This record gives sequence, structure tokens and C-alpha cells, in this order.
Amino acid sequence: MTDEDESFREAADAVYETLLERLGESSPRPRLGPTRRAVELLGDPQRAYPIIHVTGTNGKTSTSRIIESILRAYGLRVGLFSSPHLLRFNERFMIDGEPITDEALARNWDDIEPYVQMADAELEADGEPRLTFFEVVTVLAFAVFADAPVDVAVIEVGMGGEWDSTNVGDGQVAVFTPISLDHTERLGKTIAEIARTKSGIIKPSASVVSSAQTEVAVAELRRAANLREASIAFQPSDFEVESDAVAVGGQLVTIRGRAATYADLFLPLYGAHQAQNAAVAVAAVEAFLGGGEEALREPLLEEAFATVTSPGRLQLVGTDPTVLVDAAHNPAGALTLAAALPTFFDFDEFAFVIGILRDKDAHGIVDALAPLAARIFVTQSHSERSTSSDELADSVEEWTHEHVESHPDLGDAIEAAREWAGAEQRRAVVVTGSIALIGETLGLAQERDWKAAE
Repeated sequence: MTDEDESFREAADAVYETLLERLGESSPRPRLGPTRRAVELLGDPQRAYPIIHVTGTNGKTSTSRIIESILRAYGLRVGLFSSPHLLRFNERFMIDGEPITDEALARNWDDIEPYVQMADAELEADGEPRLTFFEVVTVLAFAVFADAPVDVAVIEVGMGGEWDSTNVGDGQVAVFTPISLDHTERLGKTIAEIARTKSGIIKPSASVVSSAQTEVAVAELRRAANLREASIAFQPSDFEVESDAVAVGGQLVTIRGRAATYADLFLPLYGAHQAQNAAVAVAAVEAFLGGGEEALREPLLEEAFATVTSPGRLQLVGTDPTVLVDAAHNPAGALTLAAALPTFFDFDEFAFVIGILRDKDAHGIVDALAPLAARIFVTQSHSERSTSSDELADSVEEWTHEHVESHPDLGDAIEAAREWAGAEQRRAVVVTGSIALIGETLGLAQERDWKAAE
């Protein structure tokens, strides 16, 4: 790394540290006014390009990344905004499939900081709290993409939809991945309430694409689409996964889109849920490029699928023994993980390394994973929201009536699990429970070179 590169890296790290001084993204404020004012002061950068807006409970990031990959295969310059990051803050702002550079991050922050401070000052003069971490990060994303510039932006909602700060952008296509119970203290206690909040991203005359949903969620999405005179396409009636089969390094999928059927596409992601995400992505891009009536070009779709990645989602990070990571952090995600493991991986026994945040349904997550667990190692991430390993271990033993090992240090927990897995053939380690935990595990995998142990 050159001195100039090091200088830019330090500047980018300083931007992140400055943003962390604001109210954290785990405590969003249900408001749009401050974000609207900040982008207005900047000249509304979010209006400089069309937007595909993605919300849901699980699968948002993978679906967004598949959409982004297809659009890039068409030769478009694509911005992708997702959260949270796994290793470095830059990952939240992707352009042409790569995180923005440290130099671009620092430069764009220098450009928008005075306007953010103006918005802060107006808020404080009115007795309101200044912009939150995620509100500012959203403003930064819109500015980064306008500066690039991009041809289209894929914007992943932070939480909910209606009052999420990303909703200052007008999505020509609104995409809904499966909706289930999560963040109930903020989004609602029922799926109907949560779906109602998420339906707020539907804009007048937009195209709406939704994965298969419960009846109550379907009703809420249809109601919102009708109110805004938006078209809506649902899985499985309007598009569907016709078949998926396990293949080396992923799966072969056949997808019936809205405009055509695309057969035997190789998708290098594990789990039937990823095939479902791919179907939603195909329908979304069909809607964006041709209103759902024009078929995608299969050679480009093949290229897009073959090159897509979704870090932290059932990802192989270690061999001899095998170590997998998955960002499942709610019961629905844990059930999806539990269904995928025996289908896509030929192991007799799994050890789970689990760390869960305090505001999550730990009991539901553990119940989903326990039937597959030969051993459970409980740990914690460095997040201030993380449940202590000893507290979680006591709960897991109460729920499963099995002995579990508690390791406050994540590295110790994984090494203990790797030692257990390495003692016998056909054993594997799965690290899961929170996105923060997965990010730290990816860092350890690189640092300790677990894949070099083949």
C-alpha cells in the first residue's frame, strides 16, 4: 500500500468514526423529513438515476446483489446500497460490483458534510435530534451514486419501508422479499402490520414485484399497490422457480419469468431460498427493462448468475474442517439455513457456533437449528447489543436440555468447534446468529487462513 493509499484509508476510517458518533442504525427514527431536507440541500441527488427499491425481512441483500449482477451484465453502471457491512464500511456503497474506494468515500463525505451540518442545525433549532447514522449514510449513498455517475441504483431498505430514510428515493420498481416477524418493537407485532409498513416504498405508477407471501401480507401489498395505481406481480402466479438441483459449487435453476422461461442457469449460491431470491430478481429486472413483457437475454443472464456473490450467506470460509457462515439472525432465516444444510452439504454432523443480539428472538433461532446440531458452541460478537455468551449458553441449555460450551471470545469458540469437527470425518462447523458475528468471522478466516489448511 502506497503512502497515498494509506492516507485515503485513514481518511475513510475517520469518516466512519465520525458517523458512529450519531444515533446508531439499530435505533432508527420513524421520520423522513430530515433526510428529505438533507438531500434537498444537496440538489436531490437521488433523482439523478432510476431506482430499484428492495425491502422484506429475509433475502434483501442476496436479491439485491442478483439484481445488480443482471443489470451489470446488460452493460449498465450500477450502484448498490446495502447494509450493514461485514468487514469495511465501503462495502455499503458498491459501484460496478466493487466497494467504492477509500478516496471516493472520503471525497464524497467532504462534499456533503457542510450540507449535513446545515440540516443538523435546522433540526436542533426546531428542538429535534440531528440526523442519525443511517439517515446520513443514506444521504451519502445517494450522493456517491450521483457523483459516479450510475445508470441505475439498487437500494436496499435499512428497516421497514414507509419511514426508512431510503424512501426519499422514488423506486420505479419496488421489490418485496419474504415478510416475517422481525424488529417487532418498531415495525409491528403482526405480519400484517409489518407488511403495511414495508408497503410504504410503493410509489405512484411503480412496478411491484413480490416473492411468495402469507395471505395477510399479500392483502396489504395489493391494497398499497391499488392505492398508488401500481402494477404488481406475485410469486408463484406471475413467476416461479420451475426447478432447482444441487450442483458442484451451487445449483442449477430453471426460472419461469414474467416474459419467458430461463432454463438450467448455474447459480453459485447454496440453498433453495437463493433460487427463490433469483426468481424475484429476474422478475424485478424484467419489470425494470421491459415492463415485464420483454424477455431477458439468456447469455447475459447466464453470465450474471455465474458471477453473482452474496458474502456471509451460506458461504464457505474454511476447509479441513469445513467452516460455513450464514447471517441468519431471526427464526425465519434460521429455518431457511436448517433446510439448506442437509440438502447442499454432505456431512453427518454439524457443530453450530452461535451468537445472537439481545433484541432478537434467540429462542426461535435456537429451536430452528437445534435438531441439526451435534454440538453447540455459544459466543458473542463485539457489538454492544450482543447477548453475553454465558447468558445465552444458560438459555440454550434450558431450551435444548443439552450441554453447550460457552466462549466469550469468538475466535476461541470457532477453534473449539474446528477441533471437534477435525476429530472425525464428515463433520462441519456453521457460524451463525447475527450479521455482526459473521463479519468478525470473515475477518478471522482471512487472518488465520482457514482455507489454506486443505
